[in-house]
Amino acid sequence: MQEYKKEFIEFMVDAQVLRFGNFTLKSGRKSPFFMNAGLYTTGAQLNKLGEYYAKAIHDHYGLDFDVLFGPAYKGIPLAVATVMAISRLYGREIRYCCNRKEVKDHGDTGILLGSRLRDGDRVMIIEDVTTSGASIAETYPILRAQADVDVVGLIVSLNRMEVGREGKVSALDEIREKYGFPAHAIVSMREVTDYLYNRPIAGGIVINDRIKKELDAYYAQYGVQEA
Repeated sequence: MQEYKKEFIEFMVDAQVLRFGNFTLKSGRKSPFFMNAGLYTTGAQLNKLGEYYAKAIHDHYGLDFDVLFGPAYKGIPLAVATVMAISRLYGREIRYCCNRKEVKDHGDTGILLGSRLRDGDRVMIIEDVTTSGASIAETYPILRAQADVDVVGLIVSLNRMEVGREGKVSALDEIREKYGFPAHAIVSMREVTDYLYNRPIAGGIVINDRIKKELDAYYAQYGVQEA
């Protein structure tokens, strides 16, 4: 596993963005873990988060794209932090673009924030986590309605590695199959589990035998087999 992935896993734990316990997801599933990117709240955290995303994008896609699109609302700070990190780390200027939940009819009108989309733009979508793929079902039509753009991929921070809306393959694989562009994550839950299991982090064991057993049971019911 690359060093930045190990650092990112510890970063999520330290920021209490990744937690283990008993959680009910939007889907109604009872999950032994939960990730909430809305808990990244400081400048230092967003600075580091943008760098982890930038490195993952560089590894999986390279930097041959024009716009990084972050769906409202959590995608907005992710997009801003990441284009800044790409500029700082790689010297590549990527425009950022986000959407509003409601169309603005005065001043800076329209549904978009940041850069306007242009015909021929190569667009990367950035999100925190994708469990069901529902957000892409909302985002993709917005992009296509603004201009004749080419969506080159999706990057998320965590691949939950569980079946998507159709109940057969993962949400990321469903996106690949439905929309025709690849989807990747900074880390997968398999990588998280393998790295944290019985490893002392910040003075304690994050995934002990009990939590590992709960994770195994959850993935026996909802998991998919992928890297």
